Amino acid sequence: MGRETSDDAGVYRLTDDIALVQTLDFITPVVNDPYDFGRIAAANSLSDVYAMGGRPLTAMNVVCFPVKTMDKHILKEILRGGLEKIHEAGAVLVGGHSVEDPEIKYGLSVTGLVHPRKVLTNAGVQPGDALILTKPLGTGILATAMKAGLISASAERDAIEAMAALNRRAAEVMADFPVHACTDVTGFGLLGHALEMATGSGVTLRIDSATVPLLPEVLDLVQMGMVPAGSFSNRSFCSHQVVAGTGVSAELLDILSDAQTSGGLLMAVPEPEAAALLEALYEGGIPRAAIIGRAVAPSQGAIEIA
Repeated sequence: MGRETSDDAGVYRLTDDIALVQTLDFITPVVNDPYDFGRIAAANSLSDVYAMGGRPLTAMNVVCFPVKTMDKHILKEILRGGLEKIHEAGAVLVGGHSVEDPEIKYGLSVTGLVHPRKVLTNAGVQPGDALILTKPLGTGILATAMKAGLISASAERDAIEAMAALNRRAAEVMADFPVHACTDVTGFGLLGHALEMATGSGVTLRIDSATVPLLPEVLDLVQMGMVPAGSFSNRSFCSHQVVAGTGVSAELLDILSDAQTSGGLLMAVPEPEAAALLEALYEGGIPRAAIIGRAVAPSQGAIEIA
């Protein structure tokens, strides 16, 4: 599996029982604290392995840092946060590469393992499947508001912890159910990644906007105009294949298009299994997971927002 299906990672089969999952991702700072940034960037990178149904095995740091103009203690804290998440994932840091750069960037190149018959792609959704999202939306909007000092301390902490949370437990729970497809919601927003699933699977996805979980204060901030440029780009890109029903506000479309950092997993599971999977996610410590819609019909790929 390579780049043809716009999946989250590449998969290379070694034997009948073992395949490698390989991914690389790095980001610029989305929060002020370097330790938190390291945790978030690492969780974001590791997520692609979980989205493919795999488990991380090794990681390598990818670092850009202005070493001549910024205190090296900041770099140390970024790497400390990243290493904590690598260990939490049960993986091993085996090296990495650094480049002197005027702008900080950090992430990981991750190699994982998966059984070749248990690989999950974004192209396996079947009509009638329920859609489950494991994390609330709004991190892009909240990160923009953090820089402007426009959110409460509690909302800021909630957003940071949501971004820093691994998708490990969600992936472990998912492995016990007949999930047909999976992706993680990151830079293209919920609409963009859902559209990739719809197009790759040849279905129409209907999203019930009232059930989509949101982080605190997100709707208020959007109503204030606190919408990052990435949300507008995502919304524009998806517009030709997205139909919004009466009563779906422009503000809500901005949230559904919001570029996420280290977002949740978006799973497609047979409708009869959805309630049990959701309950298992709750029991596994993922309290804000929600059923947000369904695959309703074969098509060339489209999204309906109710």
